[in-house]
Amino acid sequence: MTGGQGPNPVEVRRPLLFLGVASALALLSLLVPTPTGGFGADPETTPGAVSAPASPATPAPACTETRESLRPAGPLPAPGAFPPGSTLAAIAARGRLIAGVDQGKYLSGYRNPATGDLQGADIDLAHQIAAALLGDPAKVQFVVLDIADRAAAIERGQVDMVVNNFTVTCARQRTVEFSTAYLEAAQRILVPISANVREAEDLAGQRVCTSRGSTTEGVLRALPGRLDVVTLPGIPDCVVQLQQGRVAAVSSDDVILAGLAAQDPQTQVVGRALDHARYAVGMSPNAPDLVRLVNAVLERGRADGSLAASDRRWFGGSLNPVPLPPPARYRD
Repeated sequence: MTGGQGPNPVEVRRPLLFLGVASALALLSLLVPTPTGGFGADPETTPGAVSAPASPATPAPACTETRESLRPAGPLPAPGAFPPGSTLAAIAARGRLIAGVDQGKYLSGYRNPATGDLQGADIDLAHQIAAALLGDPAKVQFVVLDIADRAAAIERGQVDMVVNNFTVTCARQRTVEFSTAYLEAAQRILVPISANVREAEDLAGQRVCTSRGSTTEGVLRALPGRLDVVTLPGIPDCVVQLQQGRVAAVSSDDVILAGLAAQDPQTQVVGRALDHARYAVGMSPNAPDLVRLVNAVLERGRADGSLAASDRRWFGGSLNPVPLPPPARYRD
């Protein structure tokens, strides 16, 4: 099911969450079928089936460092001019790019309540990639994903790519091929202005919320202050808990928290950087041609200033300084 007939068709996989400028949140549950047209399908399951006990699995090798991305194959080709049988040709034949995004992260990826369109820095990038692939930035179908579902959506072929504050990690690279980084972020904390909190240590023994499956969760649990870490499907869910007084703080990347603070003047972003993250576009390891094309789009965006311009447009009023797109790094 797509949401409306405008330029942002969307398939919704979780409740619609929007944080209004007055900190009002609306919740609407929409259930839709699994999207078609990806690089695979969800396996069928038999109700009531019981699987045999699995034999002990061999532990995966320790994951210690990330690898760099794949170099562009050359200048960007004309939209649709791709080798037969390639991933790019399959997307061109389908006529739309399928991108996994968020709709509850103000400034990064959120739904404009006035127009119904998805907007934000991540959404801008998805439109740029669609324009390079198909010659039309509007030819993108957005699938709204919970943070914890991003890698699985790629593995299942539910989406062609994920453009959703996706941090490059060694563990994720077991199943996801990332583009070069298009934004660097710092992990910090969001607290009420009335709270006497300046650093994470001031929250010792208190409940701090973050999104389930995010890299932030591990960082919080490793802090010496013994925080009571609470995880929920998304950061907007954590903000609801903060506004209701059920948690003392929310922790995430500064570009995400900046959007939340811009919507709720009773909150502020505080503290040093607890960690740093590189955001990149996630894709299937079986689609290296798509990875190389996305990297060519990012190279062009760095060169012509469009990546930095998008970041200034969305984060300039809330972050100082606005993070700049980092330089590309390749392994080949």
